[in-house]
Amino acid sequence: MQQNKDNSMSLQNKIDFAIIFSVKNANPNGDPLNGNRPRTDYDGFGEITDVCLKRKTRDRLQDAGQAIFVQSDEKKTDGYPSLRARAEGVLGKEALNAKKTKPEDAAKLACQTWFDVRAFGQLFAFKSEEKDGVSIPIRGPVSIQSAFSIEPVSITSTQITKSVSGDGDGSKKGSDTMGMKHRVDNAVYVAYGAMSPQLAEKTGFSDADAQTLKSILPKLFEGDASSARPEGSMTVEKVIWWQHNSKAGQYSSAKVHRSLNVNADGSYQLAALDNLTAEEIDGF
Repeated sequence: MQQNKDNSMSLQNKIDFAIIFSVKNANPNGDPLNGNRPRTDYDGFGEITDVCLKRKTRDRLQDAGQAIFVQSDEKKTDGYPSLRARAEGVLGKEALNAKKTKPEDAAKLACQTWFDVRAFGQLFAFKSEEKDGVSIPIRGPVSIQSAFSIEPVSITSTQITKSVSGDGDGSKKGSDTMGMKHRVDNAVYVAYGAMSPQLAEKTGFSDADAQTLKSILPKLFEGDASSARPEGSMTVEKVIWWQHNSKAGQYSSAKVHRSLNVNADGSYQLAALDNLTAEEIDGF
């Protein structure tokens, strides 16, 4: 695990990136407030939230051997039942006691311990026996935007039957209930992100960490199969990676992201930016 002790080891160049991926007969991100239908905006364009994309990023980082603080239930590797239990179990209760440990020291220890904390940030807010409790906000240097489809998506809804386990010894067939299953038929999405060296100085996010993140993005949907997302139904087509020549960067992230024009079939065009070359990485 990469641990950083001073700012000279933190990220030295601003980085922008984009992820172009395709969805075929899958529900990429269901909306629990809308019957788990694939998320769309008011104009019918498909949407995948930044929270969903960060969850998949954390899972791939964990698959690659990185220590992750916000673990999904099915990928827990340490047996801790909650984030608080993990924080206290790994860092120690004294680290989260404001009377014994300065908040900035506790934040530094958390960033050194977990990749996702120093990348995305985290809010450690726990009640304690003392009246005030503890609140340690950490702002991460890596930002990922929600993904949107290039064109409005076509959604197919299918009525299904769901078998419910019966009582007793299991010899009796459970009752069947009706349900709905939804899918996006065929669409191309794009998500944008950036890495800030200024914020990386505070968390210790390093050049090596950026390369680790770069290596897992082409595999973002590998090992993520479910009934709603069968294996192979979601795949990264390209990762576009812009590494600036300084901490401030030659261009704003908005101008860099606008230089990429993605078509509905997954093809794309890149507008030239002086002294900034885009690296085009194939999906896994």
